[in-house]
Amino acid sequence: MSNLKLSLAMGNYDRTRAIVDGRVQIDGVDPVPMLLSPEEMFFRAFRHEAFDISEISLSSYSISVARGNPHYVAIPVFLSRAFRHTSVYIRTDKGIETPQDLRGKRIGIAEYQLSANVWVRGILEEEYGVKPSDIIWVRGGMDTPGRPEKIKVQLPGDIRMEEAPVGSTLNGMLEAGEIDGFVGPRWPRCFAERHPHVGRLFADSIATAEAYFEKTRIFPIMHVLGVRRSLAEEYPFLPAALLKAFTQSKLIAEEALSDTSATKVTMPFVEDNLNRVHALMGDDPWSYGVGGNAHVLNKFLDYHASQGLSPRRVEIEELFHPSTLEAYSL
Repeated sequence: MSNLKLSLAMGNYDRTRAIVDGRVQIDGVDPVPMLLSPEEMFFRAFRHEAFDISEISLSSYSISVARGNPHYVAIPVFLSRAFRHTSVYIRTDKGIETPQDLRGKRIGIAEYQLSANVWVRGILEEEYGVKPSDIIWVRGGMDTPGRPEKIKVQLPGDIRMEEAPVGSTLNGMLEAGEIDGFVGPRWPRCFAERHPHVGRLFADSIATAEAYFEKTRIFPIMHVLGVRRSLAEEYPFLPAALLKAFTQSKLIAEEALSDTSATKVTMPFVEDNLNRVHALMGDDPWSYGVGGNAHVLNKFLDYHASQGLSPRRVEIEELFHPSTLEAYSL
């Protein structure tokens, strides 16, 4: 029997590269890889069910599970993780010096339900006492006017949401001081261009994130791997085969990163930062699988439900294919 030829959408990461170039084979599958941005990938996956296998937003997927209509079933391969203390940008001339100063401020967001934004709102409330209802949210496109939520959401009645003016972008509004800040996974262009009055809320975001991890042991999860549910039902081997292959691919990337003979990424201080990460987070900081990440997933699902994005609190077991919740051992 020939291998399944399946479309595979994902980001262009070191941890997926061995699957793209064929060094790691997915048992029983000949993938057709497409390396896409999260915005394009998620829009096509959730609006048009475009891919057989796709990196998907944990938040959008949790909404679909809670509503009972998930087209994909997830594999505990966490292709994107990030400490989102880097994701809160502010106008430095608006009197914002602490998280509490965000109360009453107008903060731009591209989509309310983005996984990064779920984490930021949860951290602001749990760690600093700033509730989502304390902020006026302004929704719009970052660099292009207008941007719909990829999944329609019904927000709690106490959430204050404004639409950006027609023809306006969040980057332009932040640059002009028409909003007080921005929250999102991408930095706004005016920050990258070093606008004199645009900075991060947490000036030393690394130290803040390290303190957060020491307290919570949470390395936030953004994206999971999804496989078309009908395919997983027709080919029961597929979910575990994907977990196996993506785990192998990540291991290859980690081994390359640890090879100090010549730096594999175009960034100085790689060895120093890697040692710092291992000292803080252990030998497997970017772990896959449910076992070592249950506390992270449960925290996200708590935030997701409390913020009104899912109509009920989803359980971890509902997210992932049963065959990926355990593994064989020798």
